[in-house]
Amino acid sequence: MTGLAVHDLSKTYGGTPAVRTLSFRADPGRVTGFLGPNGAGKSTTLRILLGLVRPDRGTATVNGVPYAELDQPSRTVGAVLDLAGAHPGMTGRRHLRVAAALGGHPGHRVDDVLTHTDLTEAADRTIGTYSTGMKQRLALATALLGDPEILVLDEPTNGLDPAGVRWLRELLRSRADSGRTVLVSSHQLSELEQSVDDVVIIHRGSGLWSGPIGELAEVHGSLEEAFLTLTSTCSSITATAEEAA
Repeated sequence: MTGLAVHDLSKTYGGTPAVRTLSFRADPGRVTGFLGPNGAGKSTTLRILLGLVRPDRGTATVNGVPYAELDQPSRTVGAVLDLAGAHPGMTGRRHLRVAAALGGHPGHRVDDVLTHTDLTEAADRTIGTYSTGMKQRLALATALLGDPEILVLDEPTNGLDPAGVRWLRELLRSRADSGRTVLVSSHQLSELEQSVDDVVIIHRGSGLWSGPIGELAEVHGSLEEAFLTLTSTCSSITATAEEAA
């Protein structure tokens, strides 16, 4: 099966573990929510998946191979990790044209993604004049240029108004329904509960849960309750172990 796979992944910075023997999958045709408190290791894991950080142990693969070995990475994976990649002095259209050229994508894809993300009217304004929500849409437009098989998104609802959040939810659903893979990290639990098929919850770099959201809801009643219960239990166990040591 293709998609994203993390197996026994570990990464330590300066003696502090960021990720500890973490394993999970994000499969085609599914929206997978990737959850954890601040500092849980989510960003490190996503950066390892995208070849930006080298793990100490374990593997992270995209369609069965490390990201660095993909023949056409931007046609395989579209990613939004932050909003810092667009120069504020460039127009949105120019930014997308440069990204399309670098990725080897046809020029018409610029207009396609501008329309798809509702940025056509703002396309010739400089990015420095964009609101946070517009920058988020531009980041998503950039990720969609290659019409990728896989989307990896970190806090994609930041700055979006309610209409934008609904639009994003429908986008993620449509990508998954067409057989593509979506991995989304967010703190917006109520929104994720409406959007995801599967859930991965990590805390202090370790996996606490990986599976269908329906199974999680059967045990805990809601995604929020599950998240709070699992992460608080993990914190209590860790604190007790540290006191015993």
